[in-house]
Amino acid sequence: MTSKEKLNNALNHKSGSIPVDLGSTAVTGMHCETVAAVRDLLGLKKKRVKVIEPYQMLGEIDDELIDALGIDVLPLWDERTMTGARLRDFKEWTTPWGQDVLVPGDFNYTTDAQGDVYLYPLGDVTVPPSLLMPASGRFFDSLNRQKPYDFDELCLEDNTEQFTPIDDITLSALENRAKEVVKTDKGVTGSFGGAAFGDIALIPAPGMKDPKGIRGVAEWYMLLAYDPDFVRSIFDVQLDVALESLKKAAPIVGDAADVIYVGGTDFGTQIGTFCSLETFRYLYKPYYAKVNDWIHSNTNWKTFKHSCGAVATFIPEFIDAGFDILNPVQWTAAGMDRALLKKKYGDSIVFWGGGINTQKTLPFGTAKEVYDEAFECCKIFGENGGFVFNAIHNIQAKIPAENAIAMFKAVRDFNKG
Repeated sequence: MTSKEKLNNALNHKSGSIPVDLGSTAVTGMHCETVAAVRDLLGLKKKRVKVIEPYQMLGEIDDELIDALGIDVLPLWDERTMTGARLRDFKEWTTPWGQDVLVPGDFNYTTDAQGDVYLYPLGDVTVPPSLLMPASGRFFDSLNRQKPYDFDELCLEDNTEQFTPIDDITLSALENRAKEVVKTDKGVTGSFGGAAFGDIALIPAPGMKDPKGIRGVAEWYMLLAYDPDFVRSIFDVQLDVALESLKKAAPIVGDAADVIYVGGTDFGTQIGTFCSLETFRYLYKPYYAKVNDWIHSNTNWKTFKHSCGAVATFIPEFIDAGFDILNPVQWTAAGMDRALLKKKYGDSIVFWGGGINTQKTLPFGTAKEVYDEAFECCKIFGENGGFVFNAIHNIQAKIPAENAIAMFKAVRDFNKG
């Protein structure tokens, strides 16, 4: 059975080998430092890891690593990064922790006296930076560029100027990548379209040189409560642009993709939800439903919803909104019991992730503890299909390489029976 067949079995809730994802989305990847460590332990050729998502410093899962770890799903990404820089013209860079990597050509930065690294929107160092990596850090944080505002005098145009239809350069890149992935036997996840309604990582607009409107994280959450109708007017514009982009991309990508990443707005914390069900139903669900309806009516893609945290009460809403997949399945959060989630929702939605506790077991456990937990997750989530193996969110820096390798070995051994 090919990787693509394994993935489609899982997506259609058919029993069989569990497919494995690593790096097909920006929430199922591996930090570049850990990529290098895993490669070293596996005895692969020494090379500079290519950073394909600078915001989180995610490393490319190249063909060697795909083969070595048994990865079944490939990425089909919009090549624009969080800062607006494109994934091309890669150049050498040495990180603050001393790793030699490759970064996109428009990865333009400055470093202050403390060693903090500032990254610039669209690579333009003549404007204020939009991202900051502390000298002791391993990834970037958005800088607060919130300008003075008045909630009673907000301008819709200021809050929607980042929403632009997918451009010809990006479409060309998607077309070229689609031609590459169809030559393989792998499953494919597409990440494009712009339907991440209210994703807090995007609210600060790190790819804009001079963002206006509400761009502060705190201000955005206050706006949800203060003027939900204004938020809906923002989402109305975003929806129109997203559907226009999907209409352009769909005929180019076609069946090269099996899955499309729709959005990464988080609705959960470790102990509860960010908002009420009523707020979700009013502000978010109608827009997700329209995107999912268009995708299901016009393509064969399954739709992928990312939300961290304790979202058990939201899962029926995700299903009703038309989502086929939930990620990362953070069963370590309150009310997210693995067996109960599988029993209640396993026939209605695919669980993509949840293969290991990335906050405790993966970084701090032994290789055997990692192996045992990953194997147990396969037993629980893999019953009767509907499961794609991945960790709970990205595999971070400083993870013991032997633990990461043990995790993937557990899936292989489980699939062998």
